[in-house]
Amino acid sequence: MTANEETLIGLPYRRGVGAVLFNGDGLVWIGRRISKSKQDVQNYWQMPQGGIDDEEDPAAAVLRELREETGTDQANIIGETANWLTYDLPRHLQKKVWNGQFRGQRQKWFALQFRGLDTDFDLRVDEHPEFDAWRWAELETLPELIVPFKREIYESVVDAFAKFAVRVQSRL
Repeated sequence: MTANEETLIGLPYRRGVGAVLFNGDGLVWIGRRISKSKQDVQNYWQMPQGGIDDEEDPAAAVLRELREETGTDQANIIGETANWLTYDLPRHLQKKVWNGQFRGQRQKWFALQFRGLDTDFDLRVDEHPEFDAWRWAELETLPELIVPFKREIYESVVDAFAKFAVRVQSRL
């Protein structure tokens, strides 16, 4: 057992959700995280994700998180991971993130089909924005853009949702 594992024993995982938002070209929405001094993590890209409120259904939570972090609700759920995925925080972040109450996150990930326009995104809709920029990216490139301690989850998400990374036919 490593020192990192010993420090984390006894702490629960925070329940969370993640959103893989596909556009009509099969690309995925990613946002560049705003650097937060307490977290000591900067200049990386991730998909929208966040915690599940008490008594909240995971599907409702992912749509809420999408709206809070991207400013749009123009999406439909088209899939979800079969299992919950977990990651542990690195030791240097354990006491800084979530007030030191959790060892990491246990997440349910959802694939969503974006049905709006790029102009529907507003990163400043929430008073505490997560992202300062956004772009569309190919699904398979995502594990290289995320912080290393979340890479395994992103690899699992890529495998689970590869079938959705195809161009969606226009519905004119």
